[in-house]
Amino acid sequence: MPELTDNSLKGEVKDYWNRASCDTWHAQSQKFTREYFEQIEEWRYRDQPFIHSFAQFTRYHGKRVLEVGFGAGTDFIQWLRAGAVASGVDLTEEALANLTHRINVYGLPAPACIKVADAENLPFETGSFDLGYSWGVLHHTPNTEKSVAELVRVVKPGGELKIMLYNRRSLCSFHHWVKYALLRGRPWRSFRDVLWYHMESVGTKSYTRRELRQMFAPLGLTDIRIETFVTSYDYLPWKRFPFSLANAALGVLIALTGNRLGFWHGITARKSS
Repeated sequence: MPELTDNSLKGEVKDYWNRASCDTWHAQSQKFTREYFEQIEEWRYRDQPFIHSFAQFTRYHGKRVLEVGFGAGTDFIQWLRAGAVASGVDLTEEALANLTHRINVYGLPAPACIKVADAENLPFETGSFDLGYSWGVLHHTPNTEKSVAELVRVVKPGGELKIMLYNRRSLCSFHHWVKYALLRGRPWRSFRDVLWYHMESVGTKSYTRRELRQMFAPLGLTDIRIETFVTSYDYLPWKRFPFSLANAALGVLIALTGNRLGFWHGITARKSS
């Protein structure tokens, strides 16, 4: 791993996501138009339909929800549509621009608070929210453990947390290892190292289930549950033969392992009263 300070690494992460918020590359229409946002939403929930059952947006009508790392705002507007009292932070100005335009395009209710802020230093009082939510974000910040602890801090006793973090022991990790280690004559590189350098912004981390339990154990949480989800990231991106045959084989492997080789861990927990 590189010898970078947290601040310099965080700057690189911010620069990467300021160029384009997550999923926006799936839109072909003019930026910030209704069509642009609908293309992003259509792709996200077609590829990741389980987000709805994981987040359970409609359960939080009238509840105070904080989303950390709202990106293009696709999940965030579901909180508004569900009538939640939603707040959100993101590290980038690009994300704030996406979300602000998106709310205006759809004429949605104003959020309680949206701003540019650091996940490791959340600008909210302790115990402010009924739910702390973060989907695929906290593994990008240099001190993931601190950001998770911060999210726990701002949730009230008895409140809930829902977080997605990457799974190191996944098919996606293996594909990246083949591409960036094995085929480049460096098979000794670990999954951890490959993902750090080659999965989205530099410094991306991933976790085993054991590591997640170790991270969450000292935070005063109960009912900790880890689900693992499979998406297109775990399949080969090419559809033609022989890749189609390989993907069929991967589908069988995924079915036999009960999704445990999926790239995304969804963690739910409750803060102790």
